[in-house]
Amino acid sequence: MHQTHLVETDFLVAGGGLSGVCAALAAARNGARVVLVQDRSVLGGNASSEVKMHVVGADCHGNKPGCRESGIIEELRLEDAYRNPSGCYSQWDLLLYEKVMLEPNIRLLLDTDVVAAEVEGDVIRSARAVRLSTEDEFVIKAKFFADCTGDGRLGAEAGADYHVGREAKSDYGENLAQDRADRQTLGSSILLTGRKYDTPQPFVRPSWVRQFKKEDFRLRPIKSFEYGYWWFEWGGQLDTIKDNAEIRHELLRITLGVWDYIKNSGEFPEAANWGLEWVGSIPAKRESRRFHGPYRLTEKDVLHPGRFDDTVAYGGWFVDTHPPMGVDAPDEPPCVQHHFPHLYPIPLRCYHSRNIANLFFAGRNISATHIAFASTRVMATCAVGGQAVGTAAALWLGEKSNDIRALSTPANVRALQQRLLRDDAFLLDLRNEEPDDLARAATPSATSGENTAALAIDGVTRDLRASFGAWSSDSEHAWTSTALPASLALELPAAKPIREVHLTFDSGFERELILTPAHWHRQHSAPRGPQAKIVSHYRVKIDGKVVHEETGNFLRKRVHRLAAPVIGRVIEIECLATHDAPIARIFEVRCYA
Repeated sequence: MHQTHLVETDFLVAGGGLSGVCAALAAARNGARVVLVQDRSVLGGNASSEVKMHVVGADCHGNKPGCRESGIIEELRLEDAYRNPSGCYSQWDLLLYEKVMLEPNIRLLLDTDVVAAEVEGDVIRSARAVRLSTEDEFVIKAKFFADCTGDGRLGAEAGADYHVGREAKSDYGENLAQDRADRQTLGSSILLTGRKYDTPQPFVRPSWVRQFKKEDFRLRPIKSFEYGYWWFEWGGQLDTIKDNAEIRHELLRITLGVWDYIKNSGEFPEAANWGLEWVGSIPAKRESRRFHGPYRLTEKDVLHPGRFDDTVAYGGWFVDTHPPMGVDAPDEPPCVQHHFPHLYPIPLRCYHSRNIANLFFAGRNISATHIAFASTRVMATCAVGGQAVGTAAALWLGEKSNDIRALSTPANVRALQQRLLRDDAFLLDLRNEEPDDLARAATPSATSGENTAALAIDGVTRDLRASFGAWSSDSEHAWTSTALPASLALELPAAKPIREVHLTFDSGFERELILTPAHWHRQHSAPRGPQAKIVSHYRVKIDGKVVHEETGNFLRKRVHRLAAPVIGRVIEIECLATHDAPIARIFEVRCYA
């Protein structure tokens, strides 16, 4: 029988894609009680085994070395590479599930849809969610809400202002925009994977699939058979929410029709032994609603970025537009990518509603024009936005107000930025200035690489490149030993009771790290497994006493919370081994009383 449950929490996150997962984890790890609602059986959204789209971001498939996102999304990538060397998508699903389910501050509701919101004035009081499989309804009360659903279901139910479609050039002065505005969007795709066998694998074309000719692929080359293709795209000329069932059926017709062409046209004799292994059942949706925040990111902010005082995330993917009709526009290229060398900041004002007081959003539905969205929509960029809003929600729980617009004071935003940096986020042109970090006042020294010891407390946690932007320069920011073993020591001005030691290692941002079925991308990305440069075996000492020893580290960011404070003056990190590098590199050491 139908049963209604009242749930009270601090922060409701609707949507369990990477932006929602990162929002939930960030909030929970910073002390908030979180409910994460996901309408599917697995987490990850387009990155999950249900869709199998690889996660890309600001490093543009490794073409912008050094730009890879850090923070929670890097933690997930590193742990997946270590635990899942074969690249199994179900293991990736289960890693996300584990991270969320084992987090004590998160309650996860899978197979559950947010269907309504109770709003008083401009404040969401509760959201209603339904899980049909168990005949349960949930009324979830929270102080803050985040719409990470992609389609913006929660925000739309709450009455948040949003936009659908492409703006005109004149709307925001965007040269890459349409001459006239319309309601068309990027289309959706259904992907497939193939497998090579020892014997021929015939494919019998179902009667209902599309038939393609050689000229249909003049601008859409078929280069491999193991994974294809993002340009199996269609439906942007329709309503990608209301017409999703029609779009799904047509995408299945298209996907199987392309495979039929590969197998039966005679153009690809080398595909004879390839068999169809998997076909997605859910359209990988690129675009639908985009919310209005106090600020809208535009083409200028992406291509000619300035500085935002409230920057909380960044992007760097190309401005990547597609014809809405996808394969039904065979004379148009499947994408037009406008490249640029730099990174750009994204302000907090793009991550919360302009008219609903306590609504955050993250993912592809943030406040951006269609042209800016064409860069911000990729999943790693969505993930760092999720970490930002989850952190903000947790930090501002103690405030009397739940109006994000009023809470975004300069002091609160600075504190948010510093907490994001502490949690290994990267914010352009900002560095660690946290007054509680005792290491900032320490005198550094090292047994090896002495001349770089001070870089471990300079507040920057990656090597910078001049190409990142006008604010940047080619500069290293890690203590780098000349051999192993080696030790880095920080001497405080006076003895202090040390309770936490934070370490940030080098996980190799000069290469892409990706889970993908695509052979080409696997060849050009960092090998799966523990990343070579990460310090795997190390000891943390305080005044010569070992307070922690790690023998199998594979993560970039490590936080060691001691069972009891240890009073001391000299914190030493003794590096004994890496996974496959002759030297140790540490970008940052932090210490807290």
